[in-house]
Formats: sequence, C-alpha cells, structure tokens
Amino acid sequence: MMNVADTNPGYFAKPLHELSSVLVPLLKGVLYREDNPGLWGLLQKLQASVRDYVAVLGLELMLDEAEGYAFLRSRRDDEEDAPVAIPRLVARRQLSYPVSLLLALLRKKLAEFDAGGGDTRLILSRDEVVELVRIFLPAGSNEVKLIDQVDATLNKIAELGFIRRLRGQGQMIEVRRIIKAFVDAQWLADFDKRLAEYRQQIAEPPEETDV
Repeated sequence: MMNVADTNPGYFAKPLHELSSVLVPLLKGVLYREDNPGLWGLLQKLQASVRDYVAVLGLELMLDEAEGYAFLRSRRDDEEDAPVAIPRLVARRQLSYPVSLLLALLRKKLAEFDAGGGDTRLILSRDEVVELVRIFLPAGSNEVKLIDQVDATLNKIAELGFIRRLRGQGQMIEVRRIIKAFVDAQWLADFDKRLAEYRQQIAEPPEETDV
C-alpha cells in the first residue's frame, strides 16, 4: 500500500530541515528564547526528536523553560548504556582562578538580584565588577592592572557564554541566566572553601626568612 511518503519525495524534507535548523545552533552553543523566539518555539515543537538525535552522539538536551535557555552537554558515563564510553563531543574546560572567582561572584550577584524580585535582567557596569573583585586582592594592588585583568576575564566569560556586552555600551554587561545551570550550589560551596583559604593567605603577613 502506497503512502504519502512514497508519492512525495519532499515529504520528509520539511521536518528534516526544521530539525537541522534547531540542531546546528545547539551544537554551536546556547540557544536563548529572547534572542530567537521563533527558533525557541521550533525547539519546543521538536524537543523529543532533538533528544533522540543528540542521544546517539552521547549528548543530552538541557532545556529550562522558566529561564529561557537550552544547551547540549555530554551524558555522564554512568548514565550511558554503551559498554564502551563514547568520546566527548562537548569538551570540558579547565577554568583559571580569575575566571572561577568572577563566575562565583556573578552567580552570587544573580542570586541576590533574583531575591530582590525586580527586573529579570542583571546588568552590571565594569566598575561594579571591579569592586566585586577588589576585596579579594591584596591591599595596594595596581589599579590599572586590576582593570585590565577584569576586562580580560570578562572577555573569557563572554566567550563561554555566561555574560554578554551590551551593544553600544562596551563597559556594561548582562549576566546570562544560564550561569545558574553551570555554577550550582555544590560548585559554589567547593569554591567558597578554596576562596576562604586564599583570603587567609593574602591576609597573613609574610614569614621572615633568614638571610
């Protein structure tokens, strides 16, 4: 018995095109509802198909309807059914201390911002970010070097997708809400412990040494 797919070669073309339209941006990075409402709606429509497709690649779709973002991440080895671990398509990244510190500070700032119940977008100036970092540095740190370091660290975090610079306002940033998915309570607790040790080290006077 013939069906519509047999008589119409283009029957599958539209669904496959729609699926590709969603998969390609996801494989490149994070998809935000506010950036592309149409594509977000398509992802919601094809969510089951996307999950099935990326599962073959050892990935899983992480979609947060409330916050409005979606991304792909490698499945944990203990969740995979394959007898041999699948090579990671999404590589893990080793974060430097300045990046880790600023991520933790921005995540905490976002938590405080959300608790205030105001706007949904956290916008900060570079000067505000500098003040967040300043208290974790030794007294007398060079101001110019501090600002340069903050700028370099912000650029790294922007590359990771956790912030974005506002158009026409180079010194203003928006903290993207996806930071909540990566910097969770356990991550913060572990980093807070390391941070306390670091602050103790910079607060202690240097030991005298014999010449």
